[in-house]
Amino acid sequence: MSQRTRLLDRTIIGGRRLLVGLCTSRAVFTGAGAWLTAALFVATGLYGMERGGHMPAAIETARDMGDAAANLAGLRIANVNLSGQNHVTPGDILATAGVKPTSSLLFLDAEGARMRLEELAWIKRATVQKLYPDRLDIQIVEREGFALWQKDGKINVIARDGTVIAPYSDDPRYIRLPIVVGDGAQTSVVEIVEALSLVPGVRDQVAAAIRVADRRWTLKMRNGVDVRLPEQGLNDALEQLALLDQQKSLLSRDITIVDLRLPDRVSVRLSDAAYAAREAELKAKAKAKKGSSS
Repeated sequence: MSQRTRLLDRTIIGGRRLLVGLCTSRAVFTGAGAWLTAALFVATGLYGMERGGHMPAAIETARDMGDAAANLAGLRIANVNLSGQNHVTPGDILATAGVKPTSSLLFLDAEGARMRLEELAWIKRATVQKLYPDRLDIQIVEREGFALWQKDGKINVIARDGTVIAPYSDDPRYIRLPIVVGDGAQTSVVEIVEALSLVPGVRDQVAAAIRVADRRWTLKMRNGVDVRLPEQGLNDALEQLALLDQQKSLLSRDITIVDLRLPDRVSVRLSDAAYAAREAELKAKAKAKKGSSS
């Protein structure tokens, strides 16, 4: 049983007891008694609507009646000023705020409208002001797309705080956003994006940053090389990588993995072709050395 139903139950029972008390004490049935009887009938009606599931429709009807009366008094919402919206359409804003062609300024719940607007993914902050007699101002501060987050084969645009804003589309505003992948990547996205911004030479070669066990990052480079980064010392590892690439063209070599997880060494894994070529070269050198010594 809902709290509203329990309250109505108590109201009806209490009203009936009071009415019986008035009758048994031979109280004069004056205007006060009439008001009590009317209140009891109203409570009984509300109780019946609650039990019958008609309460939402009844509330909506009562609101429409109130709006109609307020509109006749000159309090119809005639002007709505919207500002700050870019991704959210005016229609979505008005519908979420509960503003209809028949809405009155008097009965619009500005605080409720603000709270509903801020539940929309794109909206970070909203302000709703009623300016009597007929003007409504709604100011929107939208979230900005900060990165693309891929998980379970789906790509979404996320805000700086990791909030999922919208599914990815071919919108030109999204094409250059960095891509992060995996569980936890959305909540740690600022860490990797800001760290890569300090090494633009490396950043521009990154296809995606993959979150591993929600502890560290692996960079997937555009040429297929994986760069395994440490849990601690992320910025130092990226600076080291940038220096090695600048001085030795590390990321352009025929390798598959660069491992920077240990602070005192850099490990590199050759591609299969490079490894086979390396082995053949070593065997040729060993053979030549053996021949020269015999």
